[in-house]
Parts: sequence; C-alpha cells; structure tokens
Amino acid sequence: MKKILSILALGLSALAAQAQTWPDKTVTLVVPFPPGGSTDQVARAVGPKLTAKFKQSFLVDNKAGATGTIGATFVKRAAPDGYTFLVTSLGPLVIVPHLVKSLQYDALKDFDLITVAVQSPNVLVVPINSPHKAVADVIAYEKANPGKMSFGSAGNGSSDHLTAELFWQQTGTSGVHVPYKGGAPVHTDLMGSQLDASFQNINSVIQYIKGGKMRALAVTSPKRSPVLPDVPTLAEAGVKGVEVASWQAIVAPKGLPPAVKEKAHAAFVEALADPKVQEQFTSIGFEMVANTPAQFAEFQQKEYARWKKVIEAGKITID
Repeated sequence: MKKILSILALGLSALAAQAQTWPDKTVTLVVPFPPGGSTDQVARAVGPKLTAKFKQSFLVDNKAGATGTIGATFVKRAAPDGYTFLVTSLGPLVIVPHLVKSLQYDALKDFDLITVAVQSPNVLVVPINSPHKAVADVIAYEKANPGKMSFGSAGNGSSDHLTAELFWQQTGTSGVHVPYKGGAPVHTDLMGSQLDASFQNINSVIQYIKGGKMRALAVTSPKRSPVLPDVPTLAEAGVKGVEVASWQAIVAPKGLPPAVKEKAHAAFVEALADPKVQEQFTSIGFEMVANTPAQFAEFQQKEYARWKKVIEAGKITID
C-alpha cells in the first residue's frame, strides 16, 4: 500500500512540476480554416499576448479542409500535453458531427474544452439594390415563389447555411442554398447581385453594410447589435426561434493534465481580456465570452442538440 501511495505521490508531483514549467517550448494553435477568417483572427489576436506572457512562441498553424475536420482530427490525435490547441468555430464541434458519417473524432468526448472565446450574431443581408427592404418582403416573396430565392453560404454545414435552413423552417418557406468555399466569394456575389440573400457573420460584412454595398434586414441575436443599432432582430421582425450566434472556441486533445488545463485557461482568458484585443473584436460586432470549461461543456451540449434537430428536420446533407 505504501508503495502504491508513493507512486501516486510521485505522479502528482510530476504533474505539478509540468504545470509549473508549462510552456517551456513552442505551443501550436491549430486553426482548421484558411487564414483571414473569424477563427483565424481569434488565434492571431491571442497568440502574441501569450507569447509575450510566457516568453515562448504561440504559433498559428492553418490546417484547412473538409469543413474544419482535418484540423480537428489532427488535434484530437496530438499529445495531450498543452502544446497543441484547436482554435475553432462551432462547425467542427456541434454541426459537422451530424453531417459526416465517417468523422475521425467524437466532438463531445475527444477534446478538453478550454473556453468559448467570442460569439457574434449573423445578419440577414441582401444586395443594396434588392427590392427586399425588410424581412417581411423576403418571407412574402418566398411564399409566392417557393424554392427560388438564393441564399449563399460559406459552405455546407456552416453557421450561415444552418441559419438559413432554420429561417425556412420557422417561417414555413423555402429557398435555394448556394454553398461556396468560404465567405469572401459570397460577399462578392452578393454585392454583384448574383445572389439574393445570405445570413453572414456580422463581423465579416459590417464594412460592406456601413459602406452602402449591402442592406442589412435583421440580426439573429436576442438584442440589437451595438454596431448595427438601427437593424431589428429577427424576433422584432416577427420571426421567432432563429436566435443564432456564430462562435469561436479553444479546445485541447483529451487528457490534458488538470493543472496545465487550469493554467492554460487562465492564460487564454487573460489574453482575451486585453483591452486592445477586446476593442479589435467588439468594434466589428463580436461579444467577448471567455467562459469556464464547465460553462463551455454545458453550452456545447445545448448547441449540439439544437443543430442536430435542425439538420434532421431539414434532411440536410453535406454532399
């Protein structure tokens, strides 16, 4: 018995020592999408703050492809030692698991959750020369012309895709989903009137709305966005049950030593609390979250169940 207790004590002291020295080498922040998007922005905002704090490099590694699952799978298979983290959107954690049968990870079991960093509502936008001036116009058109109005998205299974599907379900309408490879081409085609509408992350199109290149009809948040105070919520426009936030979060491979997890969480939250980081994100419509791992776990379970219901009701596939 004494020998067992001695071994346990040695193991605990080794874990404690590991936490004290973490990080003592380069830490990789894997982003499962191309550079320039919202998720990439989060990683590149906190990385330099963590590098300065610990005097160790926190490098961003973009491992894009397969709707974020390539990067997520890479992190799932990495050593749970605190030197590899996944900075991701909600897609790989709560949406794609319901769309891809051959997924190489279990989103609810294979990661240690660190924190939800930021969240942002989506905004229903149309070309500036669109005849649709309000949400009621869109609904009326879709009811008169079912399956004709085109809604662009950043790809199958993205939050903008699923928001459109939820909108159709809640309003008893239908449109045409047009998936792209990323948000940028959606923006181009919207401004060129090749698309009729889209539910875009507010931060990605705020400059086009304010620049008079897109018209915002409604936001998907419970309250109006501080960056678009004159734009109603969907609920105010008469559409209930389409409160959607796109969010970015940080996770690690399952099995992170508890002391390292605690230290890492504190460090990420501190970086997100930096005034310059906060200004960078709130100025374009993000809300800072920086919650606890327990709060993140509860939130993930709710989001996972919610999008499963939407996907099944809409018979949505990723093909």
